[in-house]
Parts: sequence; structure tokens; C-alpha cells
Amino acid sequence: MADGSGTGARAPDETRRKILEAAFEEFYLRGFQSGSLEAIVSRAGVTKGALYHHFQDKAALGYAVVDEVVREPLLAAYLAPLEQCDGDPLSVLQEALRRRADDFVDTGIALGCPLNNLAQEMSPLDEGFRARVAATLEAWTDAFAAALAQARERGYVRPDVDTDRVAAFVVAAVEGSFGVAKNAASVDVLRSNLKVLSDFLDTLRPATSTDRGRTRPLP
Repeated sequence: MADGSGTGARAPDETRRKILEAAFEEFYLRGFQSGSLEAIVSRAGVTKGALYHHFQDKAALGYAVVDEVVREPLLAAYLAPLEQCDGDPLSVLQEALRRRADDFVDTGIALGCPLNNLAQEMSPLDEGFRARVAATLEAWTDAFAAALAQARERGYVRPDVDTDRVAAFVVAAVEGSFGVAKNAASVDVLRSNLKVLSDFLDTLRPATSTDRGRTRPLP
């Protein structure tokens, strides 16, 4: 394939990866509707023919960005630590929230959360985007609900807590925090909001809870 991506069996996959990365950057900076295919192929160092070889149209490219570039890292940031947890899942969730805020210290928050951006811009306009954003949010919520249920079974969360509703609230609060912080262009706003959310998670604990080997009263 003469598209500037090299030769060999792996060249098509490499070309596709470059296009997806360039598309993510363009859509993140400018939004999907304002994003330019010309800018994407230029950034990726490929021809427009190469782009259309891998993606039927701009919408198909946008869908792939959600599925492969936005969804996977987002879920990994929150879910990978939970999958490795053999202790208190609630503390792992709280640590994930802290790390998520720290991720934006160097890059800034002015561009917001990629998933939230696409949800706000495209979900009202395009069912393909809406369905993909919804599927990502559902997977995220389901994983949080499972972690909270596990924490409840292990005695880290009160028996009366509705883990499904709490998980849905936590995901909504995280995404809302990103929206407010984006408007304020302030990582401190994001960190403060996620800290309050982390404090809320503490209220789900029983009157006393063993946290990292210590038994302590909870507020």
C-alpha cells in the first residue's frame, strides 16, 4: 500500500493506527463536526485514499475513535486496578479518582473528557455516536456496580447500599465534574470535585471499616 506507512504484512494495521490516533487528536481539539479529514491525513502522514480504505466515511472513523481510542483507555484507568484488587474495592475506587485528576495536571483540563465531549456534541445528532457513548458508560457503570457489590460482600460497604444506583451516580458525577472543570479551565476544580466524590464513597462504609489494615470510625 503506497500510503507512506511502510511495507510488509503489518503496514495496513500501522496505517489504521496512525489514522485513529490523528483522528482522536483532531476531534479532541476541534470537535467531531469541525474536525477536518485533510488535517487528519496530514497529521497521520497518509493519503486520503488510505483513510477511505480503512474507514467508509467520517462517521465510521468517529465511531472507531470512540470504540478503540476513547473507550479502552478510559475503562482501563478505572477498571484495571479493580480487576487486580484482592482487598478493599472502595479504596481502589477512591485511588482511581485521585489518579484521574492527577492525569490532567500537566496537560490541563481545558479540552475536557473526550467521551463527555462527544456525548455532548454528537449524541443528540447521531444514533451511532449515542449508542457507543451509552455502551461505554454502561460498561463503566456495570464495573463500578460490581466493585461496590464486592465491597459490600467483604464488609467494606453497608448492606443497605443500592450498588447499582450508587454506581450510576458516581459515573454521572465524574463526567459532570469534567464538564464543570473544563468550563473553569481548572484542574483544581476537577480535583476538588473528585475529592468530594471520594468523601461520599466513605459514607457508604459501615460505622467502622478496616481500611488498609486499620480499623477507623467513619464520618
